[in-house]
Amino acid sequence: MSSPLITAAELAAHLDDPTWVVVDCRFTLTDPSAGLAAYARSHIPGARYANLDEDLARHPGPADGRHPLPDAADLAARLGTWGIGNDSTVVAYDEASGAIAARLWWLLGWLGHERRLVLDGGFAAWNAAGLPLEAKNPAWRPARFVPRGVADESVVQSAELPGLQAAGGLLVDARAAPRYRGEQEPIDPVAGHVPGAVNRPGSVNVGADGRFRDPNALRRELTELLGGRPAGELVAMCGSGVTACQLLLALAAAGLDGAKLYAGSWSEWIRDPKRPIAKGPNP
Repeated sequence: MSSPLITAAELAAHLDDPTWVVVDCRFTLTDPSAGLAAYARSHIPGARYANLDEDLARHPGPADGRHPLPDAADLAARLGTWGIGNDSTVVAYDEASGAIAARLWWLLGWLGHERRLVLDGGFAAWNAAGLPLEAKNPAWRPARFVPRGVADESVVQSAELPGLQAAGGLLVDARAAPRYRGEQEPIDPVAGHVPGAVNRPGSVNVGADGRFRDPNALRRELTELLGGRPAGELVAMCGSGVTACQLLLALAAAGLDGAKLYAGSWSEWIRDPKRPIAKGPNP
């Protein structure tokens, strides 16, 4: 598939295709019950619901960030319960910007599943197009999902960051600028950023309607951000390794594949008080 994004009209044309599975990933970090409540009110017909805390992450331990990666076997089993098999085309959506849906998109790639897409503009775009909705819980048959290989090379650990940065790698923090600068921190107990990280908020990847910006424009900006580096030398991070996946999705939409994820992100970095903290604007 050339683009990781799909329009509402394109998805609507495949709603009756049994090999396509739609997953509703709506979630609000400050109100974890809001996404499921929204799904219960209305969702794209046939969509399953994925809870960020319970399905797309495992429960954190003392040294983990807020959303550590799920166990690969547990995730594969969960995908199977949603009727996702190795030949399924999976379309993830959230409210609009792809900030949560991209987590499922990335996790599927982590397990080696290539047929994965994100609904561009999310549920808002579907509604704006006047496409059908349902409130009932859909029925489906479970499937068997077997990972084609867990891509651990795409995940960066805290201990690796200093060495990667010293070797010229680029750490990009996708949080909002005030959080990056350490001026405010509404979620985590410590404000600031990892020294040497540069800031590119996820909001700049999309327009006011939540749809991703023109891929050529994204490619120009992200190529400039890379500063001559290959995409594989970029490491994306955020607060807990979730919205950083939206940056990885933007890179893929721009044809710049191979970037990595610091899965623990800021909420893991600050678990160790010995790790340095920086504040202020982009260096």
